[in-house]
Amino acid sequence: MITKTLRTLTAGLLAAGLLTAAQAQGVRAEVGRPLQQASELLKAGKAREALAKANEANAVAGKTPSEQLMIDRMRGAAAQRAGDNATAIAAFESVYGRVSGAEQAQVAESIAFAYSQQRNNAKASEWVAKARAAGGNSASLNQLAAYLQGSSGDYSQIFKDAQAQVAAAEKNGQRPGEDDLLRLADAARRLNNNGVYSATLEKLVLYYAKKDYWTAHLASIQRKPGFADRLALDVGRLKLANGLVTKTDDYMELAQLALQAGFPVEARAIVDKGYASGALGTGEQAARHQRLKDLVLKSQGESAASIAQHAVEAATQKEGNDLVKVGTVYASMGQADRAVELIEKGIAKGGLKRPDDAKLRLALAMAQSPKSKAKGLQALRSIGGNDGTAEVARLYAAVLQ
Repeated sequence: MITKTLRTLTAGLLAAGLLTAAQAQGVRAEVGRPLQQASELLKAGKAREALAKANEANAVAGKTPSEQLMIDRMRGAAAQRAGDNATAIAAFESVYGRVSGAEQAQVAESIAFAYSQQRNNAKASEWVAKARAAGGNSASLNQLAAYLQGSSGDYSQIFKDAQAQVAAAEKNGQRPGEDDLLRLADAARRLNNNGVYSATLEKLVLYYAKKDYWTAHLASIQRKPGFADRLALDVGRLKLANGLVTKTDDYMELAQLALQAGFPVEARAIVDKGYASGALGTGEQAARHQRLKDLVLKSQGESAASIAQHAVEAATQKEGNDLVKVGTVYASMGQADRAVELIEKGIAKGGLKRPDDAKLRLALAMAQSPKSKAKGLQALRSIGGNDGTAEVARLYAAVLQ
């Protein structure tokens, strides 16, 4: 990573347009000519030849301060591209004190990278600090800082720096950098800060939505103390939605969870996906898969025949738990409007065992309907609970968005 960054870091600012700047400052032809040739060679990827031309310019007698500055810029850029870190350090350190602002920050960053290539992490860290003091905050500088801190085992500092970068981005209404989030997650894990680790994985899921991040985050929330077992089906749904259910046993387990929860239509959809993918219906266990499919179809028929009566009975109950349950079944059948109606009535009745669960089921039902999707997504992001309900709700919102 460090070497790749070195190749691209310096050429743009320190070499591009060099001859024009030299002419504007009255650089003599015997200096400007080899510098122009060095610039062209550097752009062509011939760093060693460029360095030779820069050294040719440096050998000219009686150089003015402005000529020496232009030469040192080119020597530093060419030497660093050529892997001559000692020459790059000498040239850039000469430049550093004679420039200011953004260029000074980038020169300090170049010096830091050169020292890191020499395995002189102490000096590299010193120049990282100088780059930041000059206003440097590039992704490559942050990567180098993380590399140096990681090499020293200073994960507390990595944690602090990465957390500051993430907070600053979010404060400015920007998406935090993926590298910053990964650094923060890694440091939090190493420091056993499980709260920040899980929260950072959630940010990776929300901002970047890669399968690896989904896998890691879903595993992390299930390991959190107090995570409710009843949310296992929700975790499975999130896995299915993100293409993480691929194995035969995973399809079987998820279909059985849906069936046990009273959602045979959903179980049928899961089984059908398993058959379509080839994970079910083949191999030595094909007969077992067929038995599950037959059970799902039987349960689906029974549920369709009895759901209306269950709704009538639920309406007579003093508490709203049964209405919420029946409404959730309707939602699993794709009847979102009917589901919303019943769950809202259940919530209004009160006496709920798990009010946050009811809000979650209502928000999911609302999100299924085009006319209430926006309201449902908003509701998902506001659901509370300390047993995993809140985390699951936010992840549903990310999927449905």
